[in-house]
Amino acid sequence: MDTWSAAVMLFLIMDPLGNLPVFMSVLKSIEPKRRQIILLRELLFALAILFTFLFSGQSVLDFLNVEQETVSIAGGIILFLIALRMIFPQSGSVSGLAVGEEPFLVPLAIPMIAGPSTLAALILLANQNPDRMTDWSLALGVAWLISAVILMFSNLFHRLLGERGLIAMERLMGMILVMISIQMLLDGATQYFLHAAEAAQ
Repeated sequence: MDTWSAAVMLFLIMDPLGNLPVFMSVLKSIEPKRRQIILLRELLFALAILFTFLFSGQSVLDFLNVEQETVSIAGGIILFLIALRMIFPQSGSVSGLAVGEEPFLVPLAIPMIAGPSTLAALILLANQNPDRMTDWSLALGVAWLISAVILMFSNLFHRLLGERGLIAMERLMGMILVMISIQMLLDGATQYFLHAAEAAQ
């Protein structure tokens, strides 16, 4: 996977367009000026968490003695499930905050931006090519930056696309993510069978 493909994958998993209604719902009782400050703070928290997982996730895998193909297969399955949720969303509460209460880390930074699927994808990238951490850092930075711009201008995007437009965009991202996840799953399975065949010889 090249740098830009990784950036697209991470952007799709972060799903800023799909998260727009959630962010707007959580922040609607906050003053507009304060809302932008909170959003920027949460975005920076999320970025710090994402980079921490990108650079320390490999150490965790080494400690657990998990092989590359295992991570690839598991990552493909996780991304596939996330994609299905994007295509067929379920209704539910987006926040347990009281009216007027400011979010802090949860739920905006975690799990809306730095969610389990994004963290798993970063560990997967670091595991597959640990010698390309600069590329993965660039990919993460680009995906985060685009997501941050979309979320910072959430009101504008919501007005331009409308509710139906946001839903359509999320479905489209889900379809693209399905294809990425299946390719990841197939790559992991191929590596597994190649290693099994080599071990049997």
